[in-house]
Amino acid sequence: MSDKQKKRYYWLKLKENFFEEDTIEWLEEQPNGKEYCLFYLKLCLKSLKTEGMLVRNVGNMMIPYDPESLAKLTNSSADTVKVAMDLFHKIGLIQIMDGGEIYLSQLNELVGSETEYAIQKRLQRVKEDNVQKLSGKCRLEKELEKEKELELEKELDIDKEKIPYSDIIKYLNEATSKSFKVTQKWKDLIKARWNEGQRLDDFKKVIDVKTKQWLNNQEMNKYLRPATLFGNKFDDYLNEYRPQVNSSISDEIAESQRRLSEAYEQ
Repeated sequence: MSDKQKKRYYWLKLKENFFEEDTIEWLEEQPNGKEYCLFYLKLCLKSLKTEGMLVRNVGNMMIPYDPESLAKLTNSSADTVKVAMDLFHKIGLIQIMDGGEIYLSQLNELVGSETEYAIQKRLQRVKEDNVQKLSGKCRLEKELEKEKELELEKELDIDKEKIPYSDIIKYLNEATSKSFKVTQKWKDLIKARWNEGQRLDDFKKVIDVKTKQWLNNQEMNKYLRPATLFGNKFDDYLNEYRPQVNSSISDEIAESQRRLSEAYEQ
């Protein structure tokens, strides 16, 4: 499968009664409520690929959004942003993390995604089914049912394969001298990475890499936490890992280089 076929597209899945839910209905009732709802949906769209976490990545730094930058990001007025964010926080639509990141707590229920390859195959099946219908159910419906069954089997297999949530959080706490709990929020992040094929050793490598870089950095130490380490940049962090060379091997290499240098001098 090519990189283009692996490309994943994301979208919002709104229930037909989305605007009848208590929080959204109350929000619309407020002065300028419709603007706040539109602003909320824009935030959802901006955080689709980051699993509900809104934060600016500037090099190796993560900088929280302020009202002005959020206004620019969503093409909204600064006043709308300030009032809306207070209301969102009050009714539980967002959480403000310790480092200032914005977490849209209900986004996981609204996200849909599909790869380019899956889209191509689906369109191909639609084209075929327009030409030839199968008895009772068209081929598309049968294929979709088969895909759903396979996805369900995959999820069941993952559930059977016990994910070591406690071991991962314990390793993080020991490496950083912190005391994170095994909350549902962190379990969701770990499970998302686990579903992508990451395993315990990969989590340990990411923790080791970022601990070495950030532990003694007063500005970056606060980002040594599950929300940052196990989020959408996990794979980037993992690729920063370089295994430590055994000290005895390093000594042998140094000794060989010394002897070679002496030979040239003679």
